[in-house]
Amino acid sequence: MSARFLDVHGFGAARHEALPADASKRYTRLTGGPRRALLMQTPDDEYLAAFLRVARHLEAIGVPAPAVIGVEEAENLALVEDLGTASMAEALDAGADPLPLYLDAARSMARLHAAPPPEGLPAWDAEAQSRTAAATFLDWWWPAVFGAPPSDAVRAELDGAIRDMLAPFAGQGIVHRDFFPANLIPTPRGMAVIDFQDAAVGQSLYDLVSLVEDARRDVAPALREAVVREYLAARGTVERAALDAAMAAHGAQRHLRVAALWVRLDRRDGKPHYLAHGPRCWALLARALEHPATAPLREFLDRHVPQNLRANPK
Repeated sequence: MSARFLDVHGFGAARHEALPADASKRYTRLTGGPRRALLMQTPDDEYLAAFLRVARHLEAIGVPAPAVIGVEEAENLALVEDLGTASMAEALDAGADPLPLYLDAARSMARLHAAPPPEGLPAWDAEAQSRTAAATFLDWWWPAVFGAPPSDAVRAELDGAIRDMLAPFAGQGIVHRDFFPANLIPTPRGMAVIDFQDAAVGQSLYDLVSLVEDARRDVAPALREAVVREYLAARGTVERAALDAAMAAHGAQRHLRVAALWVRLDRRDGKPHYLAHGPRCWALLARALEHPATAPLREFLDRHVPQNLRANPK
């Protein structure tokens, strides 16, 4: 860690507190400097570049997010504003009124989606979403349930179903990809967005699915409707029927992928507690499949996966 880098920005004498790390980055909280800050150690220069690209974009369009204080590219370090640890998820878990929080999140999302995305983002299109769905549903859920990997024909059929389902809703907007309460922080400036380094270009309504059809917590129907209406009012250019169809199609892909992701986390990573979210994801998938826009995926599942198997593996 570069002592000179910290000293240049006034944090040379700051106290260091290591925060829990994840698979992609490490954070150190710095106290005693000129402002609240975190030192972020990224795994490589590509990750750092992606983070900085989106962080600067969010600042330019007025979406609250951690400000970038300084960068040390040679060591893949970034010094960023510390927004604290009180996420929207923690506020909800502590019993806060969910409506103001969710409406604030909807407004930040609408502001994010209203601006053209920055250059250089990867695609989150039908091809990418088909690939990621197969990586969990076919590679992990399928053999856990059926006792053997799927055939090449099944793989090709699922790929075609997801592509056909999503093709009518192709978009060129920014997609955060994980816009849900754990990645949102209430601030006086509005709902701040974090963990945005995987942002991509695609159908932005994917983010609205992430928020109101959360894989990790229940969202009451009335609250879901209030958030959708707030988003629509803020955007002004999205029609309700088109929104419902796009959300159903992208929700079906997301819920299938994430329901199977819990199986991968259990079997590969030794984290069985994530299976508790399986029933919710399968229920959300069933709801999405009621919409006509999801017909290609619904027909695939009806051919290959009986209703009684649409659950966590026994």
